[in-house]
Amino acid sequence: MEDKFYSRLNQYRSLWVLVFFDLPTETRKERKIATKFRKNLLDDGFAMFQFSIYMRFCASRENADVHTKRIRNMLPEKGKIGIMQITDKQFGMMEIFYGKKVVEKESPAQQLELF
Repeated sequence: MEDKFYSRLNQYRSLWVLVFFDLPTETRKERKIATKFRKNLLDDGFAMFQFSIYMRFCASRENADVHTKRIRNMLPEKGKIGIMQITDKQFGMMEIFYGKKVVEKESPAQQLELF
């Protein structure tokens, strides 16, 4: 019984950080800046969900806040960027489709955190 309680609690404590962005890519310089922003997200442990949506699993709100702060520190001059934190439970309720075919949900990869 306790295991179910802690599992459910963790679904509400652990978070997903989602980054949505629309960056200008008209010039070579703008494309380079957009590419650098994407690379920085990947280097910080984010995974591409769609071309302009990246996501990262965080075990706690404190951990999510650290990554949100990092994103704020690397924002490009131009473009529109949104950062959203949702619980693992909310993320698990998302329905994902390829065309009309439902995609089976993958459980997040375990991440090792060193302090």
